[in-house]
Amino acid sequence: MGGVVGKSESSRKFSIHETKLEAKMVEAMQRRAAKGSVMKSFNSLILKFPKIDESLRNCKAIFEQFDEDSNGMIDQEEMKKCFSKLEVSFTDEEIIDLFEACDINEDMGIKFNEFIVLICLVHLLKDDNKAVHTKLQLGMLELEATFETLVDAFVFLDKNKDGYVSKSEMVEAINETTTGERSSGRIAMKRFEEMDWDKNGMVNFKEFLFAFTRWIGIDDLEDEDED
Repeated sequence: MGGVVGKSESSRKFSIHETKLEAKMVEAMQRRAAKGSVMKSFNSLILKFPKIDESLRNCKAIFEQFDEDSNGMIDQEEMKKCFSKLEVSFTDEEIIDLFEACDINEDMGIKFNEFIVLICLVHLLKDDNKAVHTKLQLGMLELEATFETLVDAFVFLDKNKDGYVSKSEMVEAINETTTGERSSGRIAMKRFEEMDWDKNGMVNFKEFLFAFTRWIGIDDLEDEDED
């Protein structure tokens, strides 16, 4: 499996918007971590890949609803309309923060894999807001279990509950699954490198989500659409 983004993108500096959003993500994840994780091993997450894959691909219809000009991307105006239809209340500043954080390719548009990350971040940040749970006709309720599984997986990896996953925590998680296997350390490092695309030695929830879409092949779906 390859890295989440290319070299030029991995060296991109964090903007002030992204830093502020990251602080919100960390706080939300720490609140969620206080509830604990039901996940027992990294293998248990891997076993869920097919079901999660199917659920996330079903987001395509929702994505296409909001991609009004059908250009394969959601721009900022379309994103504002998306949030309005979902009855999710964000300030203009928060919308810009989310847009810039999820627009990994910096092409001024949210592609499908980026949209999945965006909606999952909304689920995390608005976890205590009932509004995001009300739009049944948009299929959001069906996705909640999937998003919660991804949040739970991150909580499982984040052993010290600081809102980040470190190399040592990743090794610990993999070792719990592959006790006694020599390759477990290499597996853990590969998985960690796939997540840590800014190479700062710590993985936040957004980085984990982008790596996850790569692991289950959502990026491959993007490539197919472009062919």
